[in-house]
Amino acid sequence: MLEEEIGKILKEKKLRIATAESCSGGGLANRITNVSGSSDYFERGFVTYSVKAKKENLGVPGEIIEKFGVVSDETASAMAEGVKNVSRADIGVGVTGIAGPTGGTKEKPVGTVCIGVSGKKTVVKTFHFKGSRTEIKNRAAEEALKMLKDYLVNL
Repeated sequence: MLEEEIGKILKEKKLRIATAESCSGGGLANRITNVSGSSDYFERGFVTYSVKAKKENLGVPGEIIEKFGVVSDETASAMAEGVKNVSRADIGVGVTGIAGPTGGTKEKPVGTVCIGVSGKKTVVKTFHFKGSRTEIKNRAAEEALKMLKDYLVNL
């Protein structure tokens, strides 16, 4: 399982992780903590669903949200960096998106998900998933795990 592989890498590298999730609703933290012994490397997870929570809990600047939107690479990056800093973890992961079935626009349709992974550097990627709300939430957590693994392997 992907989360077991990630746990092994985090243990080997003696790194701790924290998550900040919006559209995935805690699914990423759930997957990571499904692994026995994850308390060795999982610091904490936030479900920062509202704009207020992103600002207050993670320190996401309001200017970023106003200029780029809640669902943007810039916000995902700020979420990842914010959760890393607030928790004093080595790695932060931020997930924001539109799980639907409502909330999409022409520019950002339902299924748009932005994921950021931050350590010494920050990488961000935007995805466009299809499917039900549950499928989009699950895909967001899965892709966040894949990005995290790639990030850790390339450290």
